[in-house]
Amino acid sequence: MITLYDMPDSGNSYKVRLAAAHLGRPLRRVTMSSRDGSTRSPDFLAKNPIGKLPTLELEDGRFLGESNAIMLYLAEGSALVPADAYDRAKMYEWLFFEQYSHEPAIAVRRALFVYEERRHLATPERLAQLLEAGNRALAVMETRLAGHGWLAGDAFSLADISLYAYTHTAEEGGYDFGAFPGIRRWLDRVAARPGHIGLAD
Repeated sequence: MITLYDMPDSGNSYKVRLAAAHLGRPLRRVTMSSRDGSTRSPDFLAKNPIGKLPTLELEDGRFLGESNAIMLYLAEGSALVPADAYDRAKMYEWLFFEQYSHEPAIAVRRALFVYEERRHLATPERLAQLLEAGNRALAVMETRLAGHGWLAGDAFSLADISLYAYTHTAEEGGYDFGAFPGIRRWLDRVAARPGHIGLAD
């Protein structure tokens, strides 16, 4: 069985578990934490030299890092990857957007509130900067979701899974969805999909 080294409260780990759940792919989970030093151990660095979670171990002993790359591997040939070339490219566009524009603000600001050991980094200036950047990212999503059901094409895809992972906990970081009704409706649609699992599952 494929093994997932993951951190239960990490959105990046959650998106892999969520994709696997929608695909009906069982995973053996090895729970770890990036906060206790275990991902910097020689044993783990031999599996993933960048020392990050999640990391996937294939049945043949090969390893794969980066959450979106793992999802793409698991979902290859499935309905979660659009068959249409343009829609598929738009899915990739959203995956890049999630890692470069969304996660660095949404996830980081939430972490400053949720994790005790990071609260000393939550200066007013830093929080304001992250709030502004996160709201810009949410506004980009809202532009799409105000008039469409899904992010890439007309069907649920890895783009939706990837961006759901941190967006659905954004309010814990002080983001207000009042200005983003399209996002709120989309969150409800994703959560209502058959096979959906929560962050704690």
